[in-house]
Parts: sequence; C-alpha cells; structure tokens
Amino acid sequence: MPRVDFSLYLVTDRHQTHGRPLIPLLEQALTAGVQAIQLRERDLDTRPLLALAEELLPSIRRHRAQLFINDRIDLALALGTGVHLRSNSVPVNVARRMLGNECLLGVSAHSMDEAARAELEGADFIVLGPMYDTASKSKYGPPIGLRALEEASRRCRIPIFGIGGITASRAAEVCRAGAHGVAVISSILSAPSIEEATRELVTVLSGAGDKKRLS
Repeated sequence: MPRVDFSLYLVTDRHQTHGRPLIPLLEQALTAGVQAIQLRERDLDTRPLLALAEELLPSIRRHRAQLFINDRIDLALALGTGVHLRSNSVPVNVARRMLGNECLLGVSAHSMDEAARAELEGADFIVLGPMYDTASKSKYGPPIGLRALEEASRRCRIPIFGIGGITASRAAEVCRAGAHGVAVISSILSAPSIEEATRELVTVLSGAGDKKRLS
C-alpha cells in the first residue's frame, strides 16, 4: 500500500487561476514542493478530463508526486492513480473493493461522524472541512472549525487534512489541532506567484511537522 507521505494537498479548479492555463501552474507548484494533486475539474466530461490527467502525469512522475482523480474510479484504474471520493459518492467500502489495496483512497468529510465512517470503511486519508469561511465550500454549510478537527483527529488513526479557507498563516494552527496537513485551492492557484505561495505553505507545514515529531 502506498503511504500518505505528503502534507500539502493541492485541489485543482481551473476557474480559480485568473485565466491562466492550469497545467503550467500545476507544474510550477510541483517544482516548488507540492507532492499530491487532486484533479477536481468536475464540469469536464470524461474525454477532456482524461486528456488533462494524461497531460499532467509526466510532471507528476518526474517529481515523484501523487495524482488523485476526483470521484472517477474508472479513470484512476485506467491511469494507475489514486482516487478521491466526495462525501456523497460511491460508498467507501465499495470503492475499496474496486480499487484493491494498491491504490490510495481519499475521502471528503464534513463532520466527525463522516470522517470516522470513512476510516472504518477503508479510506486512507480524509479531507475534512470547511475549516474556515470560504466561497468554494459555502454549499457544504458553515465552517466546522478547529474543535471538530481536534475531535476527528482523536477518533481517527488515518491522516486528516483540513480544507476550506486555508492560508499559510492558518496552516500551522490547523496542524496544531491535529491535522496531518492541509488541502488548498485558491491559496496556490489564485496566487500571483504559484511557486512563492507553494513554498510558503511547504515551509509552514515542514515547521509544523518538526514540532509534532519533537512533542
């Protein structure tokens, strides 16, 4: 089974790049230290989504990073990537049977109970949120906050990533609340400098990880 050996999880949205082409931005993020990308272009049909993933894969492999296809088990199996499930998608235990044990499986959760259930059913990691108020996650309800993250981290043994309104200044407190790392969209993809924004997050998360190991 591959390991969840990344702390910065970049979720894509080509509509948040200020008109810049997505793939070059992702390549810059990989160069600056991103080790995991979730391809989440939910409005794309199968063929253009597949083409986008195939365009990105050489950079993923060159940087020894990991790629996760959002909610498309078929494409993940075809490409040999990980998969990330929505909270209301195919049941996690069904997806695990389809994927086997050699594919990393991430799951979105919006409550402590959803996180615990995802772990029980076979998820490898959880993306929990929204932590803070953010337009991209407003349809999932109000922010659940750090207390929910602390409780979920106590209940779950698998890694949890906080998402929703995460900035470099907030990443450290999310990790102090028990998160393994953070998942971001606009903090990187909307930044004027992709590499600078990525390096700032990588530095913060590296420091948070060092403090956890020393504690």
